[in-house]
Amino acid sequence: MKKGDGGDEKSDSPSKCDILTDTGKMRSNPLERITMSKDICHGKPCIRNLRYPVTLILELLSSGMTREDILEDYLDLESEDLAACLFFAARLTQTKSIIQLAS
Repeated sequence: MKKGDGGDEKSDSPSKCDILTDTGKMRSNPLERITMSKDICHGKPCIRNLRYPVTLILELLSSGMTREDILEDYLDLESEDLAACLFFAARLTQTKSIIQLAS
């Protein structure tokens, strides 16, 4: 937004929901890449209906695999998909309360 105008133009600065892609472009809603369908992976959150559950990507990342390793092994995934999984997980941690399911 330019200083002194009426504020009609959108700011170039990223918002809380924006992620930067490998090409340098902003994707305004990374959660668009996360889909849920009762017919795919029993309704678990997946990446773009590709039958890759978000949990799989999070487990791969937490095991020490790099983004590059994952993208080499899963050719139909994109870097933005991995960022969307992390964004989705971060959003899940922003709950107001957590109920213990097992002791």
